[in-house]
Amino acid sequence: MSRRLPLGEGETSRTACARGLLRTGVEERTGEVLTTAVLAARVGWAAALVSGMAGGLLAEHWNAADVDVLASGVDAGGRPLPSNAWMALRRLGWTAAPADGVRVNDRIVRMAQEQTGRTLRSVKWRADLTAAILGAWPADPGKRTPQEWDAVREAVPGGRDLPSCVIASRTRQIAAFVEKHGRLPVDVFELEAAPRSARMLLLSACDRQQATITRGDDPGRALLRLQLPTCPDPRSYRDWTWVACPITLPPTIPPGAVLHLPTLRIHQGTVRADLAYTHAVPKTRRTGHTVALGVDWGLNTLLSAGAVRRRDDGIITALGTGGMFRACGAMAKQHRLRRESEYLHAKTDHYQRLIAGEARHSLSAKHHVLAEESRHVSARRSNLNDALAWSAARWVVDQAIAARATVIYVEDLRSLEARGMGRTLNTRLSQHVRGQIVERMRHLAAETGIAVVTVPARGTSRHCPRCLVPLRHRKAPDRPTAPGWKWAVCPTPGCGWQGDRDTGAWQRIAARGLTHQTKTVTDRSTGTMAIRSVADQHEATAVVAPATTQTRRDRSKTGPTRHRTTRPAPRRRRAPSPTRPSGPAGQRPEGHAPTGRTRLPRAAHRHQGVTTISTPTTSRHRPRGAALGAGFHLHAHASPPRWAELTPDPTVRIGSLS
Repeated sequence: MSRRLPLGEGETSRTACARGLLRTGVEERTGEVLTTAVLAARVGWAAALVSGMAGGLLAEHWNAADVDVLASGVDAGGRPLPSNAWMALRRLGWTAAPADGVRVNDRIVRMAQEQTGRTLRSVKWRADLTAAILGAWPADPGKRTPQEWDAVREAVPGGRDLPSCVIASRTRQIAAFVEKHGRLPVDVFELEAAPRSARMLLLSACDRQQATITRGDDPGRALLRLQLPTCPDPRSYRDWTWVACPITLPPTIPPGAVLHLPTLRIHQGTVRADLAYTHAVPKTRRTGHTVALGVDWGLNTLLSAGAVRRRDDGIITALGTGGMFRACGAMAKQHRLRRESEYLHAKTDHYQRLIAGEARHSLSAKHHVLAEESRHVSARRSNLNDALAWSAARWVVDQAIAARATVIYVEDLRSLEARGMGRTLNTRLSQHVRGQIVERMRHLAAETGIAVVTVPARGTSRHCPRCLVPLRHRKAPDRPTAPGWKWAVCPTPGCGWQGDRDTGAWQRIAARGLTHQTKTVTDRSTGTMAIRSVADQHEATAVVAPATTQTRRDRSKTGPTRHRTTRPAPRRRRAPSPTRPSGPAGQRPEGHAPTGRTRLPRAAHRHQGVTTISTPTTSRHRPRGAALGAGFHLHAHASPPRWAELTPDPTVRIGSLS
């Protein structure tokens, strides 16, 4: 199949990844059909060979000198290193070999070198960050002064755009090393041990002599052919055979996409395949946007979003009232898992101190059980965060598509630090998956050519979206004197705007992005777009004018209310009873048989409460939603925005409400 993707005008290529599953395989030499367990065993043998060689190669070159040589991009002769990691390592003379007596082909060695090279290239950024923090080590690591913050940001490459939480977390890691050893570490390689090599097969480093992937007549299926060992320690090339594995492609892969060799890994006794593919998508624009979607982060409300439009005369108006994505139930479950994880870690560390390295200690079995349970809870937290990130990102992109927006302006994450808000709110901010949501948002928005741009968040919740005057925050609209943060009121008599604090914030973010879109910059290495600073001349025009058109029907009362009797009418049927096949004439069906619409299941109502966050375990506590198996989306739901052009509702009567 051709590896060249034809592109039209206004299109660009996009490489994405989807998850597949290898359920069976056929050995081409004998025609034997391999079951899932046998196929997983043979892939696991090959992955173990690659992981062993990669682990030894990584431990040999886990030092600052070798990482700097690889990151320099040139070899000893001054020639540029290839972009492929395995080719760069071979140019430098860093080779790997299997154990004595084991025979593997050159492509297996390539996968080990590719895995090692990617790991060594990724550690370069952490090494530079750690070296910069060590060079500007503060007097009090727990609290830097403004001068010390400026010093460390000047020393870190790209420190002005780096979130403060990244520097703070690396500082806590170094402080723990100092407390344990009584001195500062030399570099990150003394601070961190060499990571373990993952048991996987990077088939992208191979060629047709090791693996091929082709599409058949059915666009939803593909055939993967690869060489696998027939035993854990192959002694000759006869112990390697070709195996053909059919793959059912996920529906997210377009029929015209170009498939690349996947990455294989073992998960719970099955072979997972990370299928990479390239397809054509519309190009994203840096400027020239007229309709934008603004996204604001919150505490109890995870996301608030709405669309604004910039007219030809420069006036910005809001398209409707926006919507909110609430995940209180999912976050409550996340906090419960976090508390359980903290308890398990504390108890595991206590057992570790009691065991003190003794192999046959009486607590060794309990320590092993607690460690396994801790890993299980961590996996549950990761799965919940991943589901929440995909759900929130999908909702934001759907709102942009519905509003016909060409850009999404999201609040910059650098200003959202978990400090100074109390222990409870700090923990909530730390547990939010904002970084994952933005990454998934960029991934989904690229499919439709929608740009995702981060804008500075300073002052977006503090100033009025119509007149830019500082707002007065109250607890609720019906409690104007109670201090709080949820409701915002403009003190200017001529403006009088009031609304939810997050609603004003997304209007300010969208207006700021539209007025500053000429200052959008694109990172060359990652391709992300951002607005770094705010200009006063542009900020003065970043106001949202009030809507001039009536967006709702007038439901004012125009006549007297009809008198209603206090005696309720008897319950009657809405439609005639159905005819019966036989029976006495005139007899109606016995009992109450309503002929109207049946009640929707509970999962369709998307109700959410504190009692719907876990599976029932006892007879006392029975959460209804979880008992019915409503799933994740019962806990994370969103309010749809009300756009400016509403569809007329024929059930609403004009005139008297009676």
